[in-house]
Amino acid sequence: MTIITEEIDQNPPPKPTRKAPKPTHKTPKPPQPSTSPNPFSFWFYFTVSVSLLTFLLSSLPSLSPQDPKSWFLSLPTNLRHHYSKGRIIKVQTDAQQSPFEVFTLPEGPKASENVVIVHGLGSSSYAFRSVIQFLGSRGVHAVGIDLPGSGFSDKSVIVEESGDGGALGRFSEVYSLIQEKGIFWAFDHIVETGNMPYEEIQIQNSKRKSVKVLELGPEEMGRVLEQVIDSLGLAPVHLVLHDSALLICANWVRENSGLVRSVTLVDTMPGTTTLPLWPLRVPVVRELALGFEFVFARLLSLHCVRKIHTSDVEAHRVLLKGRDGARAVVGTGKKLNSSFDLREWGESEGLKGMPVQVLWSSVWSKEWNEDGQKVADSLPHAAFITHSGGRWPQEDAADELAEKILQFVSSLPNSVRQVEEEPVPEHIQKMFDEARGSDHDHGGHGHGHAHDHSASYMNAYGLGHGWAS
Repeated sequence: MTIITEEIDQNPPPKPTRKAPKPTHKTPKPPQPSTSPNPFSFWFYFTVSVSLLTFLLSSLPSLSPQDPKSWFLSLPTNLRHHYSKGRIIKVQTDAQQSPFEVFTLPEGPKASENVVIVHGLGSSSYAFRSVIQFLGSRGVHAVGIDLPGSGFSDKSVIVEESGDGGALGRFSEVYSLIQEKGIFWAFDHIVETGNMPYEEIQIQNSKRKSVKVLELGPEEMGRVLEQVIDSLGLAPVHLVLHDSALLICANWVRENSGLVRSVTLVDTMPGTTTLPLWPLRVPVVRELALGFEFVFARLLSLHCVRKIHTSDVEAHRVLLKGRDGARAVVGTGKKLNSSFDLREWGESEGLKGMPVQVLWSSVWSKEWNEDGQKVADSLPHAAFITHSGGRWPQEDAADELAEKILQFVSSLPNSVRQVEEEPVPEHIQKMFDEARGSDHDHGGHGHGHAHDHSASYMNAYGLGHGWAS
């Protein structure tokens, strides 16, 4: 009989251990002490954020405009030389507006005929530098003007605005305070008073200063032109209007014909501008056209002038791009009278009897020749003369253009200068009256000679004798 026995395993598997159940109740956390808002930490993080933003903006030249000094120092040599020969005139178009500066380029003897040249939109007195120099060398006093928003004239003004500009406006004011007073001025204020400088921020926000681009219409431009003529003592002037300058100055010429001796129109077609303004309106296209010299050169060759030196292309590009020049030109272009009637202007009372000359490009295109014929038909009393330059003839036919202007001005009778007599001050007039009374008292004394005490204005100041025997 066989006995079967079961062999017991000497190493039994370990019994699974059961984990102790977690307690069902949670251990309460100790209560945290309540903390009040700390103005120091708020201002610290705010200052750090503004500082980082300022650093980022300053590192992007396209987003941070240059200050006038840096902009001027970055100009090419030909532009700095042009500026050094000019003169700045302060003008004001409105009593409520701050005065701004207008750049003028005078050349030639002052005791001669005065020719004032006004450029079109997108151009400047720099384009007429050779014309002005030529006229000055021939004995004519020529003056080129940079219209506000162009060339070296002011292109923006600082204005004060009241009211709340929203969150962005408040942020801008705080940023301005940091720039003015330093990063840690709020910390100092908190240490001294224990409070945030909310009141000072509110005062600053109530009167905000902002930069406004100069966008002047024809009426305001006329006031600028009149003030420049008056400041330089030029009246009456032979006015040369290029391109869109006719639309800018037409009303002023009609209303102030006594200050104008003659008018020369250079390739000016109402309703159009030689340099198209639409590329300057679209931000991306504007940056492309003004950001690259070869693109801007192509724009000029298609619309303005086919032969122009590279350095002059760069000069025009820099002047139009710098200090919001493109925005100012576009703003002025929007305010031009698109319904201007050239025939009606030529037949107006102010233009009757005024000598008018039209200079027109004969080589630009067939369509441009047809436009010139329309201008000639609208001004039948004007002399119509062609030239061999482009629509900016001041660049590729400067001597020819200047010669035709000189011939026209020289063919007219000499201008009679308008001289305003300086009024005699009241205390000086009183001295004259007393002197006359003294003469009557001495009349019967029989001295045998008479004294003329009122011979001249300068005698009263002791600058001359003025005696007559």
